[in-house]
Amino acid sequence: MLEEAEEWLTRRSWDAADRPLAQLLHAKRAAGAAGSISVVLPALNEEATVGAIVEALRRDLMEDVPLIDELMVVDSGSTDRTSEVAAAAGAKVVHRDEILPRVPTVPGKGEVLWRSLLAASGEIICFVDADLRDFDSRFVSGILGPLLTEPDVQLVKAMYDRPLGDNPSGARQGGRVTELVARPLLNLHWPLLAGVVQPLGGEYAARRSLLEQLPFPVGYGVELGMLIDTLNLAGLDALGQVDVGVRKHRHQDGQALGRMATAIMRTAQSRLPGSVMPIRLGLTQFERTDDGGFRPLTHPINAEERPPMATIPEYAARQAA
Repeated sequence: MLEEAEEWLTRRSWDAADRPLAQLLHAKRAAGAAGSISVVLPALNEEATVGAIVEALRRDLMEDVPLIDELMVVDSGSTDRTSEVAAAAGAKVVHRDEILPRVPTVPGKGEVLWRSLLAASGEIICFVDADLRDFDSRFVSGILGPLLTEPDVQLVKAMYDRPLGDNPSGARQGGRVTELVARPLLNLHWPLLAGVVQPLGGEYAARRSLLEQLPFPVGYGVELGMLIDTLNLAGLDALGQVDVGVRKHRHQDGQALGRMATAIMRTAQSRLPGSVMPIRLGLTQFERTDDGGFRPLTHPINAEERPPMATIPEYAARQAA
């Protein structure tokens, strides 16, 4: 590891317990409008888990300690009861297609996160995946801490163990795309980011002033792209990470992970000097047929990126109002 990356790992890594809630609340109040906080959960067919997450955040960080100002679920086209469950638990629910309707939507997590900048009101925005199980509100309070207490920090990632399944002995076996794709890419091409423990993790918080300047890959490359772009725009010390314990969530099968890996690799390659790649590409995978052969299946990989939200007229008008 580069000496600079190793120093960053020591200087910009914290534990969620380092900053008690009372300290965070005091810092939030002292910051005034700059300390306003929106928590956004992008959700697609997460009725089994989204309610418990919303309930925990409302109870712990809105009612017991008024740290969060806005708790929003952005539904990206669920066919189950995700929206109803989230609303019943106390979240503000917004449908992806209702945000910036003049721009047609495309599928993808990054698309939802990008649009949420226009829907959310906070100057600090915290993203949380909606498929987490055994959710603990320190996932949010932990990553908000440095943004409220360290003026130079602009983006904070959660770090954690990721069990593969329910076996406690598998605590380091999750994050397969991280270990096989994202971490090698960062170590090879952006070694300053080698100290980021969970580069693809979906729990992170950032200042609006940063997020509105970043392009957003519409798919699974959004987290990696955001790290690289923040490094280039604001420097290594703008990044931080906080240990929040153990993250339990739904795991995807190998072929789904392959499609995720392709999107992430495409995002990384597009940020290398001189790289020219098509916006839309495909990944061919195979399945066994009933007659014993193999059938090729080509899945489209959308590598489109949304421009920085600050360049969108509707957003600029809202910010100026």
